[in-house]
Amino acid sequence: MDKGDGKVKYVLTGQGATSIFTIDESTGDIHATKRLDREEQAYYTLQARAVDRKTEIPVEPISEFVVKVQDINDNEPKFLDGPYMAGVPEMSALGTTVVQVAATDADDPTYGNSARVVYSIVSGQPYFSVDPKTGVIRTALPNMDRELKDQYVLVIQAKDMVGQMGGLSGTTTVTVTLTDVNDNPPRFSRKNYQFTVLELLPVGSVVARVKAADADIGSNAEMVYRIKEDVPGVFNISTDEDSQEGVIILQKPLDFESKNSFNLQIEATNRNIDPAFVRVGPFSDTALVKVTVEDVNEPPVFTTQLSQMVVSEDASLGTSIGTVSAHDPDSSNSAVRYSIDRNTDLERFFNVDALSGVISTAKPLDREVNSVHNLTILAIESQDPTKIGKGFAAITVLDINDNAPVFAIDYETLLCENAVPGQVIQTISAVDKDAPPSGHRFYFALPASVASNSNFTLRDNKDNTASIVTKRGGFWRREQVLYQLPVMIVDSGSPALSSTNTLSVSVCDCDSDGVAQSCGAVAYTLPAGLSTGALVAILGCIITLLVMVLLIVSMHRRKKEPLILEEERDVRENIVRYDDEGGGEEDTEAFDMVALRNLKIIRDPLVRRDITPDTPTFLPYPTSSSSRPLYKTLPDNVVFREFIWDRLKNTDVDPSAPPYDSLQTYAFEGSGSVAESLSSLDSNTDSEQNYDFLSNWGPRFKKLADLYGNSDSNSVFS
Repeated sequence: MDKGDGKVKYVLTGQGATSIFTIDESTGDIHATKRLDREEQAYYTLQARAVDRKTEIPVEPISEFVVKVQDINDNEPKFLDGPYMAGVPEMSALGTTVVQVAATDADDPTYGNSARVVYSIVSGQPYFSVDPKTGVIRTALPNMDRELKDQYVLVIQAKDMVGQMGGLSGTTTVTVTLTDVNDNPPRFSRKNYQFTVLELLPVGSVVARVKAADADIGSNAEMVYRIKEDVPGVFNISTDEDSQEGVIILQKPLDFESKNSFNLQIEATNRNIDPAFVRVGPFSDTALVKVTVEDVNEPPVFTTQLSQMVVSEDASLGTSIGTVSAHDPDSSNSAVRYSIDRNTDLERFFNVDALSGVISTAKPLDREVNSVHNLTILAIESQDPTKIGKGFAAITVLDINDNAPVFAIDYETLLCENAVPGQVIQTISAVDKDAPPSGHRFYFALPASVASNSNFTLRDNKDNTASIVTKRGGFWRREQVLYQLPVMIVDSGSPALSSTNTLSVSVCDCDSDGVAQSCGAVAYTLPAGLSTGALVAILGCIITLLVMVLLIVSMHRRKKEPLILEEERDVRENIVRYDDEGGGEEDTEAFDMVALRNLKIIRDPLVRRDITPDTPTFLPYPTSSSSRPLYKTLPDNVVFREFIWDRLKNTDVDPSAPPYDSLQTYAFEGSGSVAESLSSLDSNTDSEQNYDFLSNWGPRFKKLADLYGNSDSNSVFS
């Protein structure tokens, strides 16, 4: 319909129209406006129309056509799963498959050779090879050893165009790890080991550690150790699961004196042996271990660790029970002394002879209090008392018949007033603290003094029980509310022991079923002849008597104390308080000095019977009243001093006048005094002292010079 006159216009629609493809409106030529990529889109469907340029009316039906993008080799092969990690057992055979790699090419596999890939190994020869078509990697060398090199890194190339010149290629890495197999037997680094242990090493302690080296890893290096020893049972060996070491453990106590060295043969074997590599050799190794025992000073050892002994309950003091024996296991064989650990014998029932080890009784024993005594016996080495061995003695106390039987419980027996003769009112039983070997057998009876009573009888049931039976009926509470029935119980011991126990029987008022309703005395009513007035009179008399007693007690309490003080009362230190204030030193009329002087009374000092007052004072006491001048002839200041010293001396020697003086000793008197020591503690009371030098010491010693510097004062202290 297009005559080439330009009346027809071509229009293009569909995939990529106007963006990728354009059409010439006049000629209908289609052009691509950009580079096409088949890998993004291989086909485009387009519609073309021819319309009248003026009217836009189609001159021909719509035509549809497909644009196919023809492929070129513009994409290299890619390993989408790379890089690869693979493993193969060491010592694998030639051609063992390791892993398969795969590369993809985005080019069209149906057009040419753009997507036909071949594989090759770039790095990793001569150890591995790769199949060019499948990409399967295999071992290229046999018996590769992991212990020499355990990892290989391969570079694999994939190239399209069947590997021809001009083809595109891609690479990936394959890390191949040789996994371990048990192809190496264990080996000890040395064939002989030597260790030293103390003979007091506790059982269960580690003696030594040995290890057999294995080049394998993991479970292929796990060990099992066995021990062969010259004295079986002394040592054992186990495997430390963390370090795969053989741990030698002590199983029995060591004794240097009996055996001072042990030779052990240790065998190490792989726990997991691969049958494929048994040909390599025995997967075990042996080593010799010598254990030397070092001597130490051991404590004494008892011949028998636990001694069983028996003693009779009535054993007298000092009775020998048994003997313990201990010895010094060392070569010195020191003497041993025995003693009892008193923490196990707090009441000191037993003694042990320090030299012979004989255990004897020290106190009376009582099986009923303690039937078994567990003692700890100490054996002390004489040369080294710090070495103490311990043994044990279990002393069983044998029973004797030393306890009489008694009632099993405290019985409360109730007797109905309507009881009939022959009625059982109580069944009694007995207990005995003793424990005869054949068991208890008790016999019951009434004492001869009450056997013929008319109220009750006793029937021995022959089974360690007895029944109390009434002899009569008609018991009345008004007549008697309580009966005391003695019962004699005899045991079967040798000699037999007996006791008399009292059974209390209370008479009760019972119902028709024999259940006690009330027991005890019956309340009596007052006689009808006693009137209310009589009761009031009796009550009045009682009240009057009570009032009189209260008055008498009150009068005794108000009795005045005597005016004269008792001789025993000590009133010398009474303090009398006055509210008036003294006039000071100038007041000479506030106190009568004559009372203080009391020159006519000079008492001889009392003699103190409990202590001897030998503590020297600053000035000596006058030795006697004859050598002491009268108060009248002394100056006033000396008079007061003499008076006070006199009182002080009387108090010092009076045993009933507290508080007592105490002497305080001060060892340091100071230094640098030109007057030297002024203490009179070391002065000689028998020689006269000249104190005239005090006046030369200055005004500070003027008072002392006035007191001691004149002849009158010296005469006082002479």
